Amino acid sequence: MTAVLITTVWLSLIIGARYLLVAGGVWLLTWGRASGLGTRLNRERPSRRLMLHEIRYSLLSTPIYAFPAAVALEAWKAGGTKLYLDPGAYPLWWLPVSFVLLLIVQDTHYYWTHRLLHDRRVFVWAHAAHHRARDPSPFASFAFDPAEAALTAWLLPVLAFVIPLNIWMLAVMLTVMTATAVMNHCGWEMWPDRWVRGRIGSQLITATHHSRHHTHMKTNYGLYFRWWDQRCGTDAMPERRE
Repeated sequence: MTAVLITTVWLSLIIGARYLLVAGGVWLLTWGRASGLGTRLNRERPSRRLMLHEIRYSLLSTPIYAFPAAVALEAWKAGGTKLYLDPGAYPLWWLPVSFVLLLIVQDTHYYWTHRLLHDRRVFVWAHAAHHRARDPSPFASFAFDPAEAALTAWLLPVLAFVIPLNIWMLAVMLTVMTATAVMNHCGWEMWPDRWVRGRIGSQLITATHHSRHHTHMKTNYGLYFRWWDQRCGTDAMPERRE
């Protein structure tokens, strides 16, 4: 147990530093510039008070996410998981396949969990911190109530006991997860509109799609893909801006 607690501490530091670095970098690219980057979505500039709220809840969430990951890492050291380090330990085609599989599983879990969190009996104590303002900042990307963090933190660590997952692939996936979460909350659409509404982009969650969720909270619950929203009648894409 001591090893798990020590690993939780240093993972918390890594997760927190990664969050501050990525969110701070995106804030500088958008709100830190006179002209921003891309198309502005927020009506109002995020206030200092709002960003401090978002940072506080994000950092409170880091040990909640770190603890299940620490359990999986310590179990891996003891040979108790399906994590592996050598990419050649399994056929190389499994690396991209497992990457896409994780995105799909995580997206499905998030969609239905997210819908649950918006139930009025749950929202106030489990999800309200994330919706402090209609116009979030990049720092809102991981600003979760402890209950929400606890509800979502277990997924990837549990999968490490079930299916073979390469550690380097997981690192790439977590980087993609962090980058997309920050970009989707930054208040600016950094991708070109023609791509966002094109054949591929129209199937993915971008800032244009997710910002709608923060102004119309009964729509757009997805994480990476619009599939579940489209199939369940909760998809709402804002009109194209001239």
